Amino acid sequence: MLQASEINPEVIEKEYIYKEMGLTDAEYKHIKNVLGRRPNFTETGIFSVMWSEHCSYKTSKPLLKKFPTKAPHVLQGPGEGAGIIDIGGGQAAVFKIESHNHPSAVEPYQGAATGVGGIIRDVFSMGARPVALLNSLRFGNLDSGRVKYLFEEVVNGIAGYGNCVGVPTVGGEVQFDNCYEGNPLVNAMCVGLIDQKDIQKGIAAGIGNTVLYAGAPTGRDGIHGATFASEDLSEESESKRPSVQVGDPFMEKLLIEACLEAIHCDALVGMQDMGAAGLTSSASEMASKAGTGMEMDLDLVPQRERNMTPYELMLSESQERMLMVVKAGEEQEIVDIFKKYGLEAVAVGRVTEDHQFRLLHKGEVVADIPVDSLAEDAPVYHKPSKVPAYYEEYQQMTDYYPEDVKNYTETLKALLQQPTIASKEWVYDQYDSMVQTNTVVTPGSDAAVIRVRGTDKALAVTTDCNSRYIYLDPETGGQIAVAEAARNIVCSGGKPLALTDGLNFGNPDKPENFWQMEKSVDGMSAASLALNTPVISGNVSLYNESNNQAIFPTPVVGMVGLLESLDHVTPSFFQHAGDAIYVIGKAEAEFGGSELQNVLENKYFGKAPALDLTTEAKRQQQLLAAIQAGIIASAHDVAEGGLAVALAESSFGKQTGIDVALEGDAVTEFFSETQSRFLVSVRPENKTAFEEMVEDALAIGTVTDDGDYQISINSERTIEQPMESLKALWKGAIPCLLKSKD
Repeated sequence: MLQASEINPEVIEKEYIYKEMGLTDAEYKHIKNVLGRRPNFTETGIFSVMWSEHCSYKTSKPLLKKFPTKAPHVLQGPGEGAGIIDIGGGQAAVFKIESHNHPSAVEPYQGAATGVGGIIRDVFSMGARPVALLNSLRFGNLDSGRVKYLFEEVVNGIAGYGNCVGVPTVGGEVQFDNCYEGNPLVNAMCVGLIDQKDIQKGIAAGIGNTVLYAGAPTGRDGIHGATFASEDLSEESESKRPSVQVGDPFMEKLLIEACLEAIHCDALVGMQDMGAAGLTSSASEMASKAGTGMEMDLDLVPQRERNMTPYELMLSESQERMLMVVKAGEEQEIVDIFKKYGLEAVAVGRVTEDHQFRLLHKGEVVADIPVDSLAEDAPVYHKPSKVPAYYEEYQQMTDYYPEDVKNYTETLKALLQQPTIASKEWVYDQYDSMVQTNTVVTPGSDAAVIRVRGTDKALAVTTDCNSRYIYLDPETGGQIAVAEAARNIVCSGGKPLALTDGLNFGNPDKPENFWQMEKSVDGMSAASLALNTPVISGNVSLYNESNNQAIFPTPVVGMVGLLESLDHVTPSFFQHAGDAIYVIGKAEAEFGGSELQNVLENKYFGKAPALDLTTEAKRQQQLLAAIQAGIIASAHDVAEGGLAVALAESSFGKQTGIDVALEGDAVTEFFSETQSRFLVSVRPENKTAFEEMVEDALAIGTVTDDGDYQISINSERTIEQPMESLKALWKGAIPCLLKSKD
């Protein structure tokens, strides 16, 4: 086996070593044209990570341009470490979501933990204090030892890092389906708060200014992590464990405090975390954004291991590292701040005017690349798109109706025990949701609510995506993903402001997969416009396949909304016996992609539920106005499992009972997943005011104190169960599955 030092440019070309790094023949030829020569080993590695899908978005960039990204309240859209929205009073919210799917598939604890660490750095690199973490997780069904192991270890990793770093994990979602068995999805979201005057950008401005490396020393972990995340998972993926980084949350806590102190120094020009592609991406991107060049001496880079090569130093994805540009001659102020926290900050280079990315090692130039060729001028591909045969087949089907449902009580019990619906308490009990003492609404609600300290305001935050709908109809499903996230925000009392997306798809080289991406983005864009929630940041994760089987398209939506007053905080569960129960919106016989279809058929087919964005926007606005007027006791969106499940979930919080009477077809009224519907409770004295404010509301019953779940359909008592027994099924489902023998 050749050593890196023996692999000269001729060997790289002759032996096709560039292909092993993830570059195509055409890309390698393009690199030779850019440089006017063959690239050496280090340069080939640098191009391979910067031109990977994970860093360059070369496949998805044409689609991402479709997203609406601007609005008066957007201070920073896509293109920086995280997006920023104005929340008034000179303050702003900073947030982003990122995937760590492939690392979590081969090393679930560290894969999930470093996903959390990385997204926190994206937020505080903007100058914001991280105040909340969320996640969006996908696993196979909990009937195999491998899936249980992945699930348990990912949750442990999220808890292990988040709890130690001192940022509360306040919300999230977990979905289980066979399509994720070989390729779990682990998406982490972080929200931060900042005074607008302190916003930082990742730029290397000012010719002659100093480049500072701060934080942990560089090791050999995570090398080629970006290209690992840009290929399908396979039997060989197990050998990619070295591509998974190892995190240290205690060092990250110190790094947060040091960086947030440094932003108040006039010496600081720009700051960016070393994420995917490590020192390579942070340095080249900062220079490219500023229209400058950068020269670094790799002998000065703090190193955890001996005899590291330039290739290893530039491609390592060791954690807890930041790159800063500071004014020449004023470095000591920043160095002293980091020293106070026991961290290293050392000068490793300078900003140049020649637009080159130049690296020195042992007195020799080991890389000399036009900086824009790495960060701005990566190839962009317009992939072929093809409508999948399954979609055309499903669209031709007559609407699916579950004829086999005869025992409504047993059906409700089965739905409450579906892992996707069942209580996620086993998960969020492992997370510290109360650290920093700003959490007003904890995990388990439609959205979490975080107080903005020193004001009467709060942020509502959520993650959402029903991938089954998107599989059946990507455009409609993409709309639903955005709409449902906004519903969660509204139900908590917030006005939806903006979103960050985690676009998880299969191999884009397959035209059917690319079509799913196209249509999902179209749907998300339409809903974002209709609901005035622009896309301000995000992440693309492609090649989520194993054994040639793609996951369901899963474009996760992370959304943030603003509560102008803490008085608007609205619980998702019923509050008082005697309150009137209303449902907003009529049920239609829509069961494609539903949990009921899953229970009965063990697969998904047919049409996804329809969505009218005008109706969605109107109902959200009217419900939010009623919440702000103080006439809503509780609000919950009707989602997986339909109204029967929503009634149970709304009763479990305070162990209330319900007495509800419905009219129509029982299966549709109980279990349909028709969109744009809400379940609310109202104090008796507020009924008239509520009915005047909300058009499509129907009174269906009353909250009781007898602890019974009682529903009548067409004047006939149909379901009557002790709420305690239903709650036990719902709460115990996931722990029971984890304990069961395979």
